[in-house]
Amino acid sequence: MKFASTRLIVADINAMVGFYEKVMDRKADWLAPVFAEIVTSAATLAFGSAETVALFREQSAEPAANRTAIIELRVDNVESEFARLKEEVDVVHAPKMLPWGNCAAQFRDPEGTLVSIYTPVTETAKQRFGSR
Repeated sequence: MKFASTRLIVADINAMVGFYEKVMDRKADWLAPVFAEIVTSAATLAFGSAETVALFREQSAEPAANRTAIIELRVDNVESEFARLKEEVDVVHAPKMLPWGNCAAQFRDPEGTLVSIYTPVTETAKQRFGSR
C-alpha cells in the first residue's frame, strides 16, 4: 500500500485552493471545476468541493468540520515562512520549539483546519527527516 494523498472537502474550493497555493508557494492542478490537487514530491493535497461528496455517499464528509487533523508542511526556515504568511493567515501560534525537536508555527486555513509549518532543528529531528 502506498499513501497517495489527503483530500479536504471544502465549501469554497476557490478560496481554499488559493490559500494553499499561497502557503505552499505552488500552483494547483485543476482536474475538474470541483476538484484540484497540489502535488509535491512528498505527498498530494487534494480539494473536492462539497458537491463531490454525493459521488461517494451523501453526507459522508462535511466541509469546515475538521478538528482532529493537522496539515503539516516541512519548510527550510519556519521563521521566514511565518514572516511571509503571518499577516494573511489566522495565526494559532508563532514559531516555537516542540519537545520532539521541531520549531513549528500553526495557523488555520479558511475553513478551520490547522496547518503547521515546521523545521527540524535538533540533530535527532534532522536525522529523522533526513535533513542535515
